[in-house]
Amino acid sequence: MSRILVTGSADGLGRAAADSLLSAGHEVVVHARNPERAAGLDTFVDRGAHIVVGDLTDRDAVRRIAAELTDTEPLDAVIHNAGVWSGPAVMPVNVIAPYLLTALLRSPRRLVYLSSGSHFSGRPSLAGVDWRGRSAGSYSDSKLYVTTLAAAVARLRPGVLSNAVDPGWVPTKMGGPSAPDDLELGHRTQEWLATSDDPEALTTGGYWYHRERQQPHRAVHDEAFQDRLLEALAEETGTAL
Repeated sequence: MSRILVTGSADGLGRAAADSLLSAGHEVVVHARNPERAAGLDTFVDRGAHIVVGDLTDRDAVRRIAAELTDTEPLDAVIHNAGVWSGPAVMPVNVIAPYLLTALLRSPRRLVYLSSGSHFSGRPSLAGVDWRGRSAGSYSDSKLYVTTLAAAVARLRPGVLSNAVDPGWVPTKMGGPSAPDDLELGHRTQEWLATSDDPEALTTGGYWYHRERQQPHRAVHDEAFQDRLLEALAEETGTAL
């Protein structure tokens, strides 16, 4: 059984993944952005889950989460599930937080980043990006960046299985009630990549949709773009990967 952190597990796909992983017997660390939302995870804690609390828009809070987890049992996997659709929090939550956690958590051997089909509309440019969330960020750009981050980690950390997952447009709070994709299928691929010993799940650098590996935006595997992104994030956060 594995010890797995699922960020953004108070609702939506993160909650579904945490529930499923607990039911399968894994040790799960759930995450909520504040104590009020953490109270909604009491049922998971009663089932044996551990909990970390911190607002992913706050870099100091992300660092505290990483430090807290470093002082406990090592993680086997992280599902970087937390995400926002619009507004100033887009870049801090969708890109900066997973980058910092990736840089600061040394033990996980499996990393799963939530992407989106919207990443195909992202711009492979870093010019003028507001990483601090002083203005509204582009969701499409953020998902292109985090998908590229997953590919860069796969290249630079050969001992780590790093993959990105498009969960589909599913009927969560973010996706809305009329979203056409299957909510159940929306969380299964990331669980599989985080835990399975299937040969396909033991690969790295992939972009997955419903357990099928697909071709992402061409910029994702452009090593020069990967390096520019990592340099920008290291400079912005003061933390190198």
